[in-house]
Amino acid sequence: MIVKVFEDKLALGRAAAEQAAAALRHAIQEHGRARIIAATGASQLDFLDALTRAENIDWQQVEMFHLDEYVGLPITHPASFRKYLLERLIHKAGITQYHLLDGDGDPREVVRRIGETLKLAPVDIAFAGIGENGHLAFNDPPADFQTENSYLIVELDEACRRQQVGEGWFADISEVPRRAISMSVSQILKAKEIICIVPDARKAPAVKLCFEGEVSPMAPASILRRHSAATIYLDSESASLLSPGTLSALAAPA
Repeated sequence: MIVKVFEDKLALGRAAAEQAAAALRHAIQEHGRARIIAATGASQLDFLDALTRAENIDWQQVEMFHLDEYVGLPITHPASFRKYLLERLIHKAGITQYHLLDGDGDPREVVRRIGETLKLAPVDIAFAGIGENGHLAFNDPPADFQTENSYLIVELDEACRRQQVGEGWFADISEVPRRAISMSVSQILKAKEIICIVPDARKAPAVKLCFEGEVSPMAPASILRRHSAATIYLDSESASLLSPGTLSALAAPA
């Protein structure tokens, strides 16, 4: 795992998109297609905007899987991650092969069906973020590091639900669903490459916890330190609590 720090979130998003675009082109050139996992949320907005404007990507050869979704939230709700991905990635890029998690359906059947499809071939690249509570996808602490299931039905903790209100997706915590479908930690780690986009000062405590503390289910995203090809993109604000020693140790080789 390496960490890259940029002056602001716009520069961060552009740089992460350049790496993602290169990885997509490489996968398509090597084996005719690219399988990706797409994240959502406020942290991904600038990144996805830059990625969908990148040139020379054959999006018709990209197969996209959904990272997480609320249980019981209709696709018409502003906070729906299906709505988010359709508007900000799928339609803009022209992706025709995609597997969205239907939060309105039977979550057990959704988990089974899309999980089976996901396991048919390796994932080339996963896009991710880190929550204010350190979560990876909707794997809140203590996260399950052991399960081999591709997707889980999880209970969202209060810190996670408050983050959704703070980002403006819901007016009040009472409106935030208590359950969600989340890709498991073990499944995320199976991706050949992971690009993790983490801007903003509100993420700084979680960044410090995950990258200076122990690798622990209590800091779910800390597990990224054990991936051989994970790149963490921070801005000056989200990196502000990391020590110089940590930044030096996790920096990309010169």
